[in-house]
Amino acid sequence: MNTHASPAAGAQADGEWQPVAFDTGTAYGRKPPSHKRELTEVGAGTPMGELLRRYWHPIGLAADAGDTPRRVRVLGEDLILFRDQTGRPGLVHPRCAHRGASLYYGRVEEGGIRCCYHGWLFDVQGHCVDQPCEPDNGARSRGRVRQPWYPVEELYGMVWAYLGPAEKKPVLPRYECLEQLDAGEFIEANDQSIGGGGPQIVPCNWLQHYENVADPFHVPVLHGSFSGMQFVAQMGLMPQVSFESTDTGVLITSIRKLEDGNTFRRVTGAMLPTLRVVPNPRVAAYGRVESIGWVLPIDDHSFRIYTAGRVRRPGELASVRSRLNGRLWEELDEAEHRAFPGDYEAQVSQGAITAHSEEHLASSDRGIVMLRRLLRRQIDGLAQGLDPAGVSFDPAAAPVHFDAGNFLLRE
Repeated sequence: MNTHASPAAGAQADGEWQPVAFDTGTAYGRKPPSHKRELTEVGAGTPMGELLRRYWHPIGLAADAGDTPRRVRVLGEDLILFRDQTGRPGLVHPRCAHRGASLYYGRVEEGGIRCCYHGWLFDVQGHCVDQPCEPDNGARSRGRVRQPWYPVEELYGMVWAYLGPAEKKPVLPRYECLEQLDAGEFIEANDQSIGGGGPQIVPCNWLQHYENVADPFHVPVLHGSFSGMQFVAQMGLMPQVSFESTDTGVLITSIRKLEDGNTFRRVTGAMLPTLRVVPNPRVAAYGRVESIGWVLPIDDHSFRIYTAGRVRRPGELASVRSRLNGRLWEELDEAEHRAFPGDYEAQVSQGAITAHSEEHLASSDRGIVMLRRLLRRQIDGLAQGLDPAGVSFDPAAAPVHFDAGNFLLRE
């Protein structure tokens, strides 16, 4: 009798068929993959969702807040952005507190946004200020009704929202590199997901992109040789890399020796909560970082990037998006996407949320490991009642300084 199990053999356990695992190198019998839920999922009540809700996030350009209600989705929440006729931006829950009609179909007025169903009017902080179908316009009862809302502020050409507990609301931070402008410079904001390598909304988990900032070794491979020279020649050189963990992020220093004997030193940062502190990869200038990007998790399966930068001409920031011979991602056909992949293809192809259980991290992934540990420390600290790193409650706090930038050390 043959006592050796065939590759298709299995065993009964508790009435269910259990495949026998063999070290044959095939995919048969693999366990279902899993992801790090505590780091990736951003809905209310999740560890990462609660951490991110303790920070301010850009949710639109200043022009997006207007007299036409605009749908926005942030950290898994559907909201309505508008600007009343006195110029104040507002962010409210879409379902009217009266009977549930969506305020997306509302009308923006001087006092706020009015529901299309029975005309209840809510100001930018959710107070009900008019009920036209009630006696005395609801003067006796409307004070007991409040539309769910979130605080918003404007800075650097963008609208920012705080979605966390009111008693823990920090000040909206300012950034030194965007505050100290040289002659002729001005701040330009962009919502086209600069650095994402693809469309405005990227269909995968935010962490897949955020971790990419702490991965300098993909630059000479993906952007420097595999898909042709997507940036400039010096970025295609394999660098000597060092990683530094700080209280608020991970700094990555890449050193490249140039043919002329000079040294190209590039410092990037993945900073809390979702910041991309990445110097221009086309190395248009040396010195302090020119722009900052904020990775906004729309939900668990999509994100977008808002960017603010110092420029000298309108549209200068958007020019960084070009992919292949000056053409944009959306201008390439499928064959070109396959032959010349970029960050979008490399990250989205991992799946809506990458299977962390299938990873085999190596020494070049040190920055990613450090970033994950930083996020876990913040989650653990929040659970212990601590405030996250990088938040300030001091309105007079100095602008945040970053050491990032492209630097040329001459021989």
